[in-house]
Amino acid sequence: MKEEAIKTVADAGVVGAGGAGFPTHVKLNARVDTVIVNGAECEPMIQVDRQLMEHEARRLIVALNLVMDITSAERGVIGLKKKYKDAIASLENELSTNQSQISLFYLDDFYPAGDEQILVFETTRRIVPEGGIPLDVNTVVINVETLLNVLNAFEGYPVVDKYVTITGYVNKPITVKVPLGISLMEALNLSGGVRTTQYSIITGGPVMGHVEEDLTSPITKTTKGLIALPNDFSLILSKKASIKSILMKAKMSCCQCVACTDICPRYLLGHNLQPHRIMRGLGHGSLDYQSLVMAQLCSECGACEVFACPMGLSPRRVNREIKLQLRLAGVKPAFSRRPDTEREFRVLRRIPVKRMITHLGLTKFDIPAPLDLVQYQPKKVRLPLTQHIGAPSIPLVKPGDKVARGQLIAARPAKGLGANVHASIDGIVVNIDSDIIIENLVD
Repeated sequence: MKEEAIKTVADAGVVGAGGAGFPTHVKLNARVDTVIVNGAECEPMIQVDRQLMEHEARRLIVALNLVMDITSAERGVIGLKKKYKDAIASLENELSTNQSQISLFYLDDFYPAGDEQILVFETTRRIVPEGGIPLDVNTVVINVETLLNVLNAFEGYPVVDKYVTITGYVNKPITVKVPLGISLMEALNLSGGVRTTQYSIITGGPVMGHVEEDLTSPITKTTKGLIALPNDFSLILSKKASIKSILMKAKMSCCQCVACTDICPRYLLGHNLQPHRIMRGLGHGSLDYQSLVMAQLCSECGACEVFACPMGLSPRRVNREIKLQLRLAGVKPAFSRRPDTEREFRVLRRIPVKRMITHLGLTKFDIPAPLDLVQYQPKKVRLPLTQHIGAPSIPLVKPGDKVARGQLIAARPAKGLGANVHASIDGIVVNIDSDIIIENLVD
């Protein structure tokens, strides 16, 4: 039964929809005591999961029971913020009849509540060891949309659509369900377009997302939000800064305080991540091995750069670059610490989301983006062979082939991490390189 269930999820091409893109069939091939549903919606302004919990509460509970069966879990916990009143009402209504093994956990509105290690601690009081994953403390964490995709798989539907919040400087903030592979520009048009011609797009959330320069780029399995902001907006300017300038500024301007460490969520959880030591070492030209190892613990949540540093530096970007260079060099530091308690004042140092939104200058954009299930039929889709962590999928079609929506067009590798890719529209394959391009047959 378990092997068949895992195969069903794998065949449907389910990956983490919250942004990471880890193949879900691998995550579920485990035995744990608790399955935690991540409904915290970590980033400000993104509204997909809270709306899915409200409108798909029944199916979400069915899906959670299914995942609990697959992983032999004794209980399921849905972690969501107290402010999601409509979602809470829908879920409580569904849980009111004989669902004692599933409970709701109400989170305060702080950042980054949706970091999976923070969520594990909040819901179970267990601390994931340094360099570890939730499985190390007998839990599995799964995103709301991912969970619904698991249920879809058992109902015979592969992953061919994506829910995306489109907000910011647009005419009508909206959350939509669109076929995978449509362009960012097509998605933006569903919001009535951007209210200026001089704008940039952040894919993902305002803190951890990145500026995407190419608006012909496709919506993928991990796209969660599109935020349009004017080119001269401070958040856009900071995200466009080159890593060279960031490193140079860090060497010259770090005032040697400890604000970035004081507010670091992973440090407060008990991990030995001290961003100020990394920044000091960079400034002195003496980054030691311990500092390099520390950087590997960074979740890149960005709390340090958007809320802590008085000099406007980016320890997050510095850590990301260190991790990249270590990965390219094949260096894999070993971690052994297993913190058993949080640091003093952790709760007092949590970042209120409202204050973060104000600090980022996004208050006027913090408005509803209601779910609109528009049936959008694109003329063309571009489906990347890599929409997930792992190796690219292997094409099973060739140019000129006719394909149907839901048809398997690229398979995961026989060995290693990977995920299947399915056609998101009926059409004809017109090109294959790192993407498979399909054009709609209907004029």
